[in-house]
Amino acid sequence: MTGWLGVVSAEHVRRGVGLGIAQIGHGKRAGLDRMKAGDTLVYYSPVERLGDRVPLRQFTALGVIADDEIWRADEGEFKPYRRRVRYADTSPVPLDTLRSDLHLTTQPNWGYQLRRGLLPLDAHDVALIRDNMEL
Repeated sequence: MTGWLGVVSAEHVRRGVGLGIAQIGHGKRAGLDRMKAGDTLVYYSPVERLGDRVPLRQFTALGVIADDEIWRADEGEFKPYRRRVRYADTSPVPLDTLRSDLHLTTQPNWGYQLRRGLLPLDAHDVALIRDNMEL
C-alpha cells in the first residue's frame, strides 16, 4: 500500500467524493498512473475554490483507490482522466492541527513540493491523517 497526497481545491474534492472518483492535475493522466488499487489517497485543499486568495489549508478527504482502471470522462470540451475511489466518512482537519507531527512538513521548504499536485505520503503520515479525519 502506498499513500498519496493530492492537492486540490475543496470545491473540486467535494465533487470528486460525490462522484466516487479521483481526478488529479486538472484531469491529466500522469498522476493517476502512479496509483494502484489499494493505495490511500488523501486530499489536501490549500483553498476552497480554484483562484481563491484566502487560504483554507485543510485535509479534506481520504479514500482507497478501488481498482486499476483509468478512464477518460466526457464533459464537453473538458475530458479529464479519472479513477474510482472508495471514500471514507471523514471530517476536514486543518493542516496546523497535524503539522508538528507529520513527516511531510519536516523538510525545509516542504510547501513547495505541494505545487506538484500529487506526492507520496509515508505510512506514518497516512495513519496520522486517517486517525484525525475518520468519524
